[in-house]
Amino acid sequence: MDQDLLERQRQKLLAKRQELSVALNLDSQPKEDNSEEEGKDPLDAAATYTNRELVARQMEQYRQLLSEVEDALDRIEEGTYGICMGSGEPIPPKRLEAIPWAKYTIDYQERLEQGLVND
Repeated sequence: MDQDLLERQRQKLLAKRQELSVALNLDSQPKEDNSEEEGKDPLDAAATYTNRELVARQMEQYRQLLSEVEDALDRIEEGTYGICMGSGEPIPPKRLEAIPWAKYTIDYQERLEQGLVND
């Protein structure tokens, strides 16, 4: 793989890791006092619960993406970045530019999503 492309991708991944780390640190903020909710209107309480569920799901998505970014940085260090982890074929640079943490070619990803191959 072209060293310039590899370095650009590494920089993108490091920036994304920083961005996700900052977002996940928001999750460690002190929780709100729930004693107020006992007297709330049931619709307000339901909206609060729904918002918390959405935030929890978003944080889980951030954690998963952070894991994928970390894996991609590890692959750069190991020298396997840009190689499909399923087929062993090179991942096209355009795909890596669009999704720096991609670990599969588009073809392999589609077959994986269709259940035609196992991860």
